[in-house]
Amino acid sequence: MRRPPWLSRRVSGWTALGVAALLLLASLMAGRASVSLFTDRAPRPLRTVPHTDVNPYGANFFLQLEAESWKIDKSLELAREAGLGWVKQHFPWEDIELRKGKFFDDRLNKSTWEKYDRIVETARKYNLQIIARLDRPPPWTRQDNRVAEAPPDNFDDYGDFVAAFVERYRADIRYYQIWNEPNIYPEWGDRPVDPAAYTRLLRVAATRARAVDPGVRILAAPLAQTLERSPRNLTELEYLDAMYRAGARDWFDIALANGYGFERPPEDPPDPGVLNFQRILLLREVMERHGDTEKPVWFNEFGWNAAPEDFGSDRLPWRRVPEALQAEWSVRAIQLARSQWAWVGVVNIWYFRQPGNIPPGRADYYFRMVDVGFTPRPLFAAVKRATAGMAIAQPGSYQESHPAVTYQGAWLTRARNLYSGHQAIASNIEGDNATITFRGTGVHIIISRDPEAPLMYVTLDGREANRLPRDREGRSYADLFSASTRPRDLLTIAQGLADTEHVVRLTVGRGTAPPGRAPHLVLDGFIVEGGTGNDLLDLLTLYGPAAAAVLLASVGLRLLLRRPASA
Repeated sequence: MRRPPWLSRRVSGWTALGVAALLLLASLMAGRASVSLFTDRAPRPLRTVPHTDVNPYGANFFLQLEAESWKIDKSLELAREAGLGWVKQHFPWEDIELRKGKFFDDRLNKSTWEKYDRIVETARKYNLQIIARLDRPPPWTRQDNRVAEAPPDNFDDYGDFVAAFVERYRADIRYYQIWNEPNIYPEWGDRPVDPAAYTRLLRVAATRARAVDPGVRILAAPLAQTLERSPRNLTELEYLDAMYRAGARDWFDIALANGYGFERPPEDPPDPGVLNFQRILLLREVMERHGDTEKPVWFNEFGWNAAPEDFGSDRLPWRRVPEALQAEWSVRAIQLARSQWAWVGVVNIWYFRQPGNIPPGRADYYFRMVDVGFTPRPLFAAVKRATAGMAIAQPGSYQESHPAVTYQGAWLTRARNLYSGHQAIASNIEGDNATITFRGTGVHIIISRDPEAPLMYVTLDGREANRLPRDREGRSYADLFSASTRPRDLLTIAQGLADTEHVVRLTVGRGTAPPGRAPHLVLDGFIVEGGTGNDLLDLLTLYGPAAAAVLLASVGLRLLLRRPASA
């Protein structure tokens, strides 16, 4: 067929441009090991330190002390209402393994797991993640039981308990705190503190936990804020340094720290001789000196105490501030940490509610977010205001762990360096789904393609997605198959949307791998386009050279096929 004259006039220049652009794109695709479509850059910067693109609001709970199950439910219902994403919960070893290998209470004629199963199930009900603190050995683990907090005589006993615990809750709990404040008395018993010994305990626990479930995340014991240097109490800065020198780096994934503000505001600068919120920066300096810069820091206990004005200084170990200031400073500190320190993840407020065992005459009564009778305090209201809208992703680039994503089914974490933030989430169970809530004009996801990847069905606001093909039944879908593994692949779901709130649902379809193989649908993040009028710039920023290649090819093709009016 003879070419039209207008095409002949334009084809030579634009063909070269289009072919060059497509060749560039092809080379980028072929060289994916060194150049990725996903460049970790966005209008809202991507958090690349692992375990930091999360809901930062958590709190400490004492649910194991509740005698009535409705109080567990009510506590977690209120936690969800406040916008919390995390439940820091103690699982005392002494309450679970009453004898070696025995998890049954003969006196009550029931399993010692029963109470804790209820806590875990209720947290799941309210879509709250648990950080499990494991310590407090039973008496049979020691010859000297004068101090209940002291470590066991044989660290392997603790390793056995950790393994049994992880095995029981591997479908529900991924984050494990190994011991508590070993840098002070009484948490390491009536003996000198010993960073090297704690490091050995940490190694045993991490090894056993990872053997049961490679997807677990180990949190090193939080270290108490202290200025003391004595045989039984050592500053957290010196203790952490000694842990690194003893080889602790490989045995934990997340550093835990305490962050009490005492009587000082969140902006009070760090000083080795001062206890305040920003003392965390000195702890981070220790990590950086040992080259551990890719590891996040979470806060174990955090906040300001709001005891009454008539409490004398001898009754105020955490000092005091007015209750209104407690609420204001707590939220301000979390916002400061998240905006200025890219390595901060979850901040666990001390505490949500206590069951009545702390009397009003004690200063620690006045940390609470909710009263014993379930009346919310000003701190609860401040957190609720701060978390409003957090589960709706605005324009920017996000990890799969962002609170705008919720998961239903047996999704598992995959930890590999090839993923953004060194981890992704995956499922090979047909029907499992992930839901992303966002506000913007378009959405893209980062997935992995491989020879065993399944189909993925997608809906947007309950309808079909406008940038995906449809199957014979009219469902929008994506075939994630690839002859070779292609991690961090960009998949456009929808564009040109009204700049309002939208919900996209990704559902695992049928796959080709046999049962029992590794998870197939791998989600490694997502990107939300905005309605600012700068989408072109945003896309170039997000996708880098590959986007430029696609853009050039697209422009060339459009001009190539657009017939001038004068022709």
